[in-house]
Amino acid sequence: MKGPLFYSKILLFGEYGIIKDSKGLSIPYNFYNGALKKDENLSEIALKSNESLKRFVTYLQSINSQLVTFDIASLENDVNAGMYFDSSIPQGYGVGSSGALVAAIYDKYAFDKITILENLTREKLLKLKAIFSEMESFFHGKSSGLDPLNSYLSIPILINSQDNIEATGIPSQKIEGKNAVFLLDSGIIGETAPMVSIFMENMKQEGFRNMLKDQFIKHTDACVEDFLKGDIKSLFKNTKRLSKVVLNNFKPMIPQEFHELWKKGIQTNEYYLKLCGSGGGGYILGFTEDIEKAKLALKGYKLEVVYNF
Repeated sequence: MKGPLFYSKILLFGEYGIIKDSKGLSIPYNFYNGALKKDENLSEIALKSNESLKRFVTYLQSINSQLVTFDIASLENDVNAGMYFDSSIPQGYGVGSSGALVAAIYDKYAFDKITILENLTREKLLKLKAIFSEMESFFHGKSSGLDPLNSYLSIPILINSQDNIEATGIPSQKIEGKNAVFLLDSGIIGETAPMVSIFMENMKQEGFRNMLKDQFIKHTDACVEDFLKGDIKSLFKNTKRLSKVVLNNFKPMIPQEFHELWKKGIQTNEYYLKLCGSGGGGYILGFTEDIEKAKLALKGYKLEVVYNF
């Protein structure tokens, strides 16, 4: 048995902000993927995945049956027969490893599932997001449901607010384009739950809430609009502002050894860094107007280009 592939995702804009109704833009990233597989002789990694699936099956039975029901009997049989999630998506890197698994389980075992072939009205997208949010909360404590949604649909998703999401088109890639979005490998595995709790703790302070509304969300929304319109000049201006705000207010989410590098990008304009997912490690997202310059400036770091435009 080998199930269909589900891809990783990148939230280009909106990390943390979407919890408080900022805009967001999430795109599939086909470089990494995962699929459900069955095997009698499991490797150590596959065995870990299989054991995690056993706990997940128990959790799925506690989800409100009005929202979604699963073929638990088949799922249990498959898990007991050695099913695991075979994935190249790095865990704790902010590219949606649990999202792809959630999408794969929903796709194979949900009753009355909403398929990607039908007309995806806003109602259907929101219902899928609600289902995925419940499912993925097993892994994160609190999930928006966006990662699995992106993985399941494999199309860019525009988040206008928590209850207003739509499939969207993004400017087409230009392979020879100098402008680029890239991933920078921090070499550290990030944990989502502790980062989210630091954020929630900060939200209790009025100053932090005001900064989020007046700066972080304002610049995030502007970046999303610029990116979708293809207004590159304005996009880089707003990305720089966003990068500054993150450096000044989200320090715990940026690994210590990247603080200077982050600052250097803002000072030289060779690249701008921002969080990829919840931060704390994993990938850092970079934007540059000249990918060759950025590569030189970041020599010695592992850099993956995601998108040229």
